[in-house]
Amino acid sequence: MSLFHHHYNYDPGYGCSLDDLLAIPAPEENPDFCRFWCDKYRQAVNIAADYALTYQCSRAGYRVYDISYRSTGDFAIGGWLLEPENQAVTQAIVVGHGYGGREQPDYHLQIGGAALLFPCMRGISRSRNGRLPEQPNLHVLHAIEDPNQYVIGGCVEDIWLAVTVLAAIYPQCAERIGYMGISFGGGLGALAAPWDRRIKRLHLNVPTFGNQPLRLSLPSSGSAAALKAHSQHQPRIFDTLAYYDAAVAARHALQPLHAAVALFDPVVAPPGQFAIYNAWSGEKRLFVLEAGHFEYPRQHEQDRQLVAELLQFFGVSPA
Repeated sequence: MSLFHHHYNYDPGYGCSLDDLLAIPAPEENPDFCRFWCDKYRQAVNIAADYALTYQCSRAGYRVYDISYRSTGDFAIGGWLLEPENQAVTQAIVVGHGYGGREQPDYHLQIGGAALLFPCMRGISRSRNGRLPEQPNLHVLHAIEDPNQYVIGGCVEDIWLAVTVLAAIYPQCAERIGYMGISFGGGLGALAAPWDRRIKRLHLNVPTFGNQPLRLSLPSSGSAAALKAHSQHQPRIFDTLAYYDAAVAARHALQPLHAAVALFDPVVAPPGQFAIYNAWSGEKRLFVLEAGHFEYPRQHEQDRQLVAELLQFFGVSPA
């Protein structure tokens, strides 16, 4: 029985109870999974911060800057930096976006003393580039035949370079850098964090890329649908996706996690979301959303509760 009335020809709750979802594991791990990611990180972290800041305006208690920086593959990454106007900057947070991209920063994230960097991942929104398609169903397939060149790996590197940039701008915050990401950005954060101990704590909201074999076996209307269709005539994409499984990566993540995961989600299937949370090795806190990527009656109430928890979570000095 579905939790909500909807127009989908499948059940976005997938017949799972909360107990069912909390029992979903990560899939088997490739023997060289850690080596693959450690090599990627080692190359990315050796790139010096190369960024430009342009002041734009004052809004919602922040100084707002346009920011651009260089990432791996000589990709230019654009975005926004929000700096508190009337507080010393005591922490810095990278904020990832969903696969729909981002047209402006989130001004409602009033986290004490936090500078917020909102990068647009390569090929998307302010980081549009003729070398990459912007549409999610095409972007998620770009260079998937090669694990080393797959665009999702490049997006993870964009996060690592964002951390490098924040550490250069705010050296006093080098030990207080966090990450927040939703959907696409949530999955990227789970892939990025285990190898980058500069990231001290994370919030992941309805994260994708969890338990790829299960994810692609379920009907959905998100990027998994494009991958599933592509796999029908290119089954070798599973060889690449084995390296890009956010639940497998979560086994190696030691940072504190605050996760908002949904019981009902037509875009990012809840079993994949919970697989990431369940596998996370570090201290973790669960916030159960009634739905993700879907409007529902208690959405505003849950959003308020979630923001209150995040203010507390990021207000605590990272371990």
